[in-house]
Amino acid sequence: MFISKSIPLCLLVLCLYHHSAIGASPLSHSCFSPENYTANSPYGANLNLLFNLLYTKVPPTGFALDSTGHGQNLVHGMALCRGDVSEKNCNTCVADAGKELRQRCAYSKGAVIWYDHCLLKYSDVSFFGQIDYATRFSMSNVREVDQNGTLFNEKVKELLSELSNEASDANPKLYATGELQLDTVTTLYGIAQCTRDLSGVNCKKCLDGAISELPNCCGAKLGGRVVGGSCNVGFELYPIVGT
Repeated sequence: MFISKSIPLCLLVLCLYHHSAIGASPLSHSCFSPENYTANSPYGANLNLLFNLLYTKVPPTGFALDSTGHGQNLVHGMALCRGDVSEKNCNTCVADAGKELRQRCAYSKGAVIWYDHCLLKYSDVSFFGQIDYATRFSMSNVREVDQNGTLFNEKVKELLSELSNEASDANPKLYATGELQLDTVTTLYGIAQCTRDLSGVNCKKCLDGAISELPNCCGAKLGGRVVGGSCNVGFELYPIVGT
């Protein structure tokens, strides 16, 4: 058994983080630009227009890029929804993300916010097609496996490496989920996803880099995730998608 016997089974179905459908609580955010814009400026107006465009364009496919404005008032943006999220929940998540970024990163010329169901990012510097190494965070369950921690870590890497290959290999959504049976009662679930502006090669590079960080944050934990501005990976002992 990989699961700690001291943990009530009901706890195993609890998430590490709030799902958008439940509380619309962001996982994290980053106001990464050193530059600010002023209230009622052309940049601010272009950012509002960009958010409206992404809100309209993203839900049908779950992903969109766009740019608005010219010169020093040019702003680039991207939104991505998790691969299994419905159009309705995608729409709601992107709308919530725009509202939160306006509050949390007021007047910043570059910012990103993550929810369980989506991410939203904008910048005055074009970032399309480039791996974002600067904005990344990790989350882990506070509980550890009861035994066989080294073997559990190996199984996590095995599953997520398979999903990295699947997501980056001619997959139009750059998204994959899967599961691995650990023993008669324990199933490991995994997810891997890239933003769709990346090439397959860069998607795999991003995902493999995220997987390599898991031992530092989430080794022998019952669940964990590494999330960035270009890709994310995660594992749990309960189904991740469809929630």
